[in-house]
Amino acid sequence: MRQSFYLFILTYRDPYKKDDKTTFANRVSEDIGFPKQMTDYHELADYLELSGEYTEFMSVFDELFEVYVERNRD
Repeated sequence: MRQSFYLFILTYRDPYKKDDKTTFANRVSEDIGFPKQMTDYHELADYLELSGEYTEFMSVFDELFEVYVERNRD
């Protein structure tokens, strides 16, 4: 079974690190409305863009989504 992007991104959380990936992961983990079961890039990107809270992290999302795809290859 393919892991959701949400579960993948939780592996980047850290209360002490302040890099962009960690900051993005921390913000996602605190977002109660984040679509936790989604695996589709376009649906996730739409959510992030429409929420308005993640516009500064879209390039980080793109980079992390590539890693996510690589780790979930069959």
